[in-house]
Amino acid sequence: MLRVKNLSFGYEVKPVLKNLSFNISKGDNVSIIGASGCGKSTLLQSIYGLHHVDGKIFWKEEQLLGPNFNIVPGEDFMKYLAQDFDLMPPLSVAENVGKYLSNMYPRKKQQRVNELLELVEMRELARVKARMLSGGQQQRVALARVLAKPPEVLLLDEPFSHIDHFRKNKLRRNLFSHLRKAGVTVIVATHDSTDALAFADQTIAMKDGRIIQMGRPEELYNHPKNAYVASLFGEVNELPASLILKNQAARKKIIIYPHEVHLTDGGTFKAKVKSCFFKGNHFLTQVEMDGEEILLESSKELTKNKIVYLSFNPELLNARLK
Repeated sequence: MLRVKNLSFGYEVKPVLKNLSFNISKGDNVSIIGASGCGKSTLLQSIYGLHHVDGKIFWKEEQLLGPNFNIVPGEDFMKYLAQDFDLMPPLSVAENVGKYLSNMYPRKKQQRVNELLELVEMRELARVKARMLSGGQQQRVALARVLAKPPEVLLLDEPFSHIDHFRKNKLRRNLFSHLRKAGVTVIVATHDSTDALAFADQTIAMKDGRIIQMGRPEELYNHPKNAYVASLFGEVNELPASLILKNQAARKKIIIYPHEVHLTDGGTFKAKVKSCFFKGNHFLTQVEMDGEEILLESSKELTKNKIVYLSFNPELLNARLK
């Protein structure tokens, strides 16, 4: 188990991490999601041992110490993949991946390199020099290299940020499946809601150096603590409760996602269409109801100024009431 207890860190006088505490079970995939500058990357760097922090970090029963105690930062059982990739430009793709593998058994080494290049779909570029690769290709090579000698703990900082969308989805499925089978504990800092929801056992939502909410992805999505947490997963409405529910104080709010607002043939809630955006399998439609703008999903394009009627799930509204 990885235990972080009362962790704080700042550059000079500016605090970046503020009294963070959490536990991660061995073999779990944990995503850290939050707006840029919230402290995601700094948290990974602190766990890896690049910063001298206030607080304590334990792996199993051993306390992990920072650069004030270790000449070479980091731990043998842990690997950290930063956003700069850190490849060797003059070396080929295969040489970069196999750089830290033993040369004692060349056939076994080559087999391992081929396996990893197949995983990240870079086998056909094995002999190409790293300096000739695109940013996305370099990121895939870096992912393969960090897995060459499987760590117990793997820290990934925005690991798919440079990779084409059409290739990213398959790569994520293959990579996280591979890591789960290997029993590797994974912590991913990301701004991508797919990483935070589809593959994580636990999700940590951060803001301004603090943990706002932590739990299973379904819990954070279905029961977000506030609109900020909900917004990390996509478009969201934060509406006055009095707009939809009777006898509610003006300060009360309701968080509701666009797909949870339904169109009906008639009813109490009448709205006017303001704009419509094609999103592929649906239209994201902006309507106005009693002076409030609401986003909803519709199966067809709605014309501007069209009058529509909305409905809401009463149980959902009461559950999201803040």
